[in-house]
Amino acid sequence: QVQLVESGGGLVQAGDSLRLSCAASGRTFSTYAMGWFRQAPGKERESVASISWSGGSTSSVDSVKGRFTISRDNAKNTVYLQMNSLKPEDTAVYYCAAAIGYSGNYAPKGDYEYSYWGQGTQVTVSS
Repeated sequence: QVQLVESGGGLVQAGDSLRLSCAASGRTFSTYAMGWFRQAPGKERESVASISWSGGSTSSVDSVKGRFTISRDNAKNTVYLQMNSLKPEDTAVYYCAAAIGYSGNYAPKGDYEYSYWGQGTQVTVSS
């Protein structure tokens, strides 16, 4: 069983930055690939960024490239999403997720690849 707890969301203005954190339980965090997803009202959940278990490979959706950075600290069992130059269209509930069984430099992008999910944290960007 893996428990994920997100934090760091909030209300900010366009152009501001936020850093989301996701703390994971379990001794084998370093073997999980991790991802951040988001869901805006009335829209489907979408992948934002993902990172391999080693941290050696990352992937992100085109709309956040150059603005968002995913990283992880396996010693702290934590994955981060640094979000810069936020836009109103980034407003959503952000979820972190853990994918089990993916080794090497593979950063899963599909939500079907993830087995465990956090409760989500709201990010609201005003114009």
